Amino acid sequence: MSLNLFSQNFTGGLIGGISTSQVSGDNLGGYHKAGLFLGVFTQLSISPISNLKMEMNFIQKGSNNPKMMKNGISDISTSYLEVPISTHYYQNEITSFEIGGQIAFLLTSTDNDIYGSVSSELINPFNKVDIGAFIGMNYHLSDKIILNSRMSNSIIPIRPHQSNITYYLNRGQYNSLLSFTIHYNI
Repeated sequence: MSLNLFSQNFTGGLIGGISTSQVSGDNLGGYHKAGLFLGVFTQLSISPISNLKMEMNFIQKGSNNPKMMKNGISDISTSYLEVPISTHYYQNEITSFEIGGQIAFLLTSTDNDIYGSVSSELINPFNKVDIGAFIGMNYHLSDKIILNSRMSNSIIPIRPHQSNITYYLNRGQYNSLLSFTIHYNI
């Protein structure tokens, strides 16, 4: 009688980069808010051309209003602890694509106007959890260094509109994010 043992080959590493974001539904447009993106990851190869990946990231999101003095709309600063889970498909040795879902836990939030920062809890509080989906592309510079670009969006609102009015499928404000990171395999 023989016994076959299967071992998992988990690998991991570090993530660093920047994010550019906007909050859909805040009467501002454009990915004008830059933020820090730091994290760690682990991954498991499930076939020669695909793997599963889980990350834990600190990420800054929000919106920036460069014309605040003219239009009086406040901008938003938020920080999240985000846990994305994704599957990757390798097109060739240097390019792979990813798709996945994420859950993010709100750490801090402020609304910033011409008079300074005010805690969002006093004005229009954010939901403590942000659930979203993302797609991305990876470019493998080497076995250790991978360049990643990702586009993500909230699935459920992060908070209601200022007026508390909902419009059909537009139920409130949503995070939209573009991120550019370097993943380093340890």
